[in-house]
Amino acid sequence: APCEGSCVLGIHEPPVTIKQIECAIVDHAFEQGWVEPVMPQSRTGKKVAIVGSGPAGLAAAAQLNEAGHEVTVYERADRIGGLLMYGIPNMKLEKHVVERRVKLMEQAGVKFVTNTEIGRDIPARELVDKFDSVILCTGATRPRDLNIPGRDLKGVHFAMEFLHANTKSLLDSNLEDGQYISAKDKNVIVIGGGDTGNDCLGTSLRHGCKSLVNFEIVPRSPEHRADDNPWPQWPKIYRVDYGHEEGAQRFGQDPRIFTIETLEFIGDDQGNLKKLRTIDVDWTKPVAGGAPFSRVPGSEREFDADLVFLALGFLGPEQTVAEQLGLETDPRSNFKAEFGDYATNVDGVFACGDCRRGQSLVVWAIAEGRQAARECDRYLMGATQLA
Repeated sequence: APCEGSCVLGIHEPPVTIKQIECAIVDHAFEQGWVEPVMPQSRTGKKVAIVGSGPAGLAAAAQLNEAGHEVTVYERADRIGGLLMYGIPNMKLEKHVVERRVKLMEQAGVKFVTNTEIGRDIPARELVDKFDSVILCTGATRPRDLNIPGRDLKGVHFAMEFLHANTKSLLDSNLEDGQYISAKDKNVIVIGGGDTGNDCLGTSLRHGCKSLVNFEIVPRSPEHRADDNPWPQWPKIYRVDYGHEEGAQRFGQDPRIFTIETLEFIGDDQGNLKKLRTIDVDWTKPVAGGAPFSRVPGSEREFDADLVFLALGFLGPEQTVAEQLGLETDPRSNFKAEFGDYATNVDGVFACGDCRRGQSLVVWAIAEGRQAARECDRYLMGATQLA
């Protein structure tokens, strides 16, 4: 959990593993049947639509339903959960954890509508006219691309294409329908680190990839905190996640290569990806007035590659809903709404989570969903008792 980096015990010894402790308590409570739906004491007659069923949307829906409003959650995928369902692999988040919470919310009165994309299947303006308030929880789903020669070759995919298709096929048929990108017996390269890149490593290993490499353009982090990164700041140190550890066990070394930049995707005559051309970079010698690093002359290399997954982060939310409603956006294309208020420039429309703050953590999405629900309740009722 992110808070573990600020744990006072972490100064001299490992911090309290609060995530594992809380998960154990919650799992035990479900096993014992102690967790029950939170039913509203009364209904207000107000109707709220929530666009997106990720962590922000589910948190907002639970709060508003508890406050007595009639809540409908719209999800364009075939299952509820958003990022929790299709963006995080099963070995990292088992889907029954999401499904049991959704079931409780349904029992408490929340309505879920799947396979329905707002802005395409239902115009955004129609939703605003039909409901007393709308909360946008659409996430930051536009992936950052790598526009270099050979980008259109077969075998180059965004990370989320890979992860989404894999989880859906796994849930639908235990991968028997073949409706996923298989890494079996393939030379796989993941470009970009972070949680998404790590999940691509773990998933590729489970497919049975032939080789596995992870490119990161940044330098390797130090083993211990730097002087300018004191406690209680989040420790910017070298970490080994499950994908790195499993990769080292399978192939004998950590799959990560640091300070490396991809220059070109190289294919065959049929348009299939075959190799990557790279160059090392030096962060101690930035280019004047330009990039914070320089390319190292004579360091070009080629790597065999049948599959490449781009895990380079996300640019912001898709813009269809914003365009249909005339929403203001910030310089990073996120839906413009002040933290703590969450109201957009359109009356009765709120925004929270990654579509407002940019790509972030699940815990932030949950927190913003709860806070946006509070402000939505205040808008509808003139006052609120939600925390």
